[in-house]
Amino acid sequence: MARDDGKARSRLQLVLLALDGTRPSGTLEWVSAAAPVVTQAAVGAGHWAAGRRQRALAAWASAAGSGLVAWGLGTEAPTRAEIVKNTQQHRDVLRKPGKRLSPEAPATAGTQTHLSQRSQNVLAALIPAQIVGVVFGVRSGLRNPRQLTARVIASETFSTMTYVLLAARAVQRRRPRVAAGRAPFAAGSLARLRAVSAEPLQ
Repeated sequence: MARDDGKARSRLQLVLLALDGTRPSGTLEWVSAAAPVVTQAAVGAGHWAAGRRQRALAAWASAAGSGLVAWGLGTEAPTRAEIVKNTQQHRDVLRKPGKRLSPEAPATAGTQTHLSQRSQNVLAALIPAQIVGVVFGVRSGLRNPRQLTARVIASETFSTMTYVLLAARAVQRRRPRVAAGRAPFAAGSLARLRAVSAEPLQ
């Protein structure tokens, strides 16, 4: 029973460590971190131009939160290699008794190796996909949701609760910039929910 409890705690810790995020490294990861900022800022500008002030402010709150989170991850979050090291003890608990990693393939293998030129080219090719994602994100943000529904209420309520918990987690981990970034996300979700009922799209 104690072993099962230990495994459950280890699984929870692994999930929480994944939600904490890692420090961006390389162009693609920084583009991914910046994409939500650009998307929400553009969505806010579109709503403002259309006279939907509450929707615009909600989008800009999310953009500000994304910017703070990206800044916090760049200065406060551990690197990917550090995350691998920190999660190793939890993975050890989850392994079956007596099962060991083979010496040919240690858990941290490849974390310190440099990407080959071919891999770098593949990653560089993904950047246009990120740009396309921003375009579609702006289009979706300006069009949906059209009216207040139970699905929208549930989605925004879940988002608010998630960001509040992530902010509390960041405070616990002593990452003030990340925590400060999560708070506008939660406020943006609440503002977006209010705006949906006050400013329905035509």
